[in-house]
Amino acid sequence: MIDLRSDTVTRPTEAMLESMHRATFGDDSREGDATVQRLEAMAAERTGKEAGVFMPSGTMTNLVAMLAHGRRGGEVLLEDGSHTLNAELGGIAGVAGLFYRGIPGHRGAMDLDALRESIRPTTRYHMGTALIWMENTHNRAGGAVLQLAHMGAVAGLAREHGIPVHLDGARLFNAAIALGARTTDIARHADSTCFCVSKGLSAPVGSILCGTREFIERARAYRRMVGGNMRQAGPLAAAGIVALETMVDRLAEDHRAAKRFAEGLRRIDPSLCDPRDVETNLVRVDVSKSGRRATQWSTDLQAKDVLVAPAGTYTLRFVTHRHITTADVDTAVDAVSGLWGRG
Repeated sequence: MIDLRSDTVTRPTEAMLESMHRATFGDDSREGDATVQRLEAMAAERTGKEAGVFMPSGTMTNLVAMLAHGRRGGEVLLEDGSHTLNAELGGIAGVAGLFYRGIPGHRGAMDLDALRESIRPTTRYHMGTALIWMENTHNRAGGAVLQLAHMGAVAGLAREHGIPVHLDGARLFNAAIALGARTTDIARHADSTCFCVSKGLSAPVGSILCGTREFIERARAYRRMVGGNMRQAGPLAAAGIVALETMVDRLAEDHRAAKRFAEGLRRIDPSLCDPRDVETNLVRVDVSKSGRRATQWSTDLQAKDVLVAPAGTYTLRFVTHRHITTADVDTAVDAVSGLWGRG
């Protein structure tokens, strides 16, 4: 099977497996574990923050960030299509006790005028804006990258009103490579950020939330509250360390594979996708012209040994990663071509 459902399907490298074998087994929820602490320090250094805390998933790091930043009843401002708003099962309201307002945007970048108009102070009638949220790269925008100037403008608005900013940086390193920037250049526009070592970097599990030491200590309490303490997490952290040391630079290969895939689809029919929109390793494909739903396309492609995730009624999301070769890309294009035009 050519698995293009997600870059979370990547398997750990031999170096990761060896490091997991040698890892320490301290209790991360008690006195701490040396391997976990090393990963957290590396994450903080890579994002230019004071400290980090290791958790099982990006959804949990985002939820804990809301809890640690927000004040119950306040409002989170975030782009309409954000992953947190559309795919994290209402944790904003259901767990963090926050309201939210979706801000219209283009390719994941919030409209700055709309954002400015949506910021509200705390009054006797309203709890006010508690948190402003960005996502880079942006999942539902097809892996689009927020430009640094835009991030700086959002952060500037937040500072004017004394509002903290969180960056959902699940694929932060993909964004850095696409921008030709350092991860610190991106993360400096947020008070806190998180990134996953299990997306594209091939570690089996884990996301790290980074911020000030005070913020991270508060986050550790909320991590415990939502069940995120992992006890002997050293082996998982060990794989994350190897991921940061060895797997970041090669992400550019995934970007090239995604671009090749998009170009192949455009040759089949320009309505499928625009390669100019492919900035990282995600390709969103519009199959509406075929008249067949994305779920049917997913089933038909699976019969041709290509796995893909429906991302809407008539939208498929293909994700490249280190197990996808140039030959795999071309085979997947051929599979789509063979199905295109079928009644």
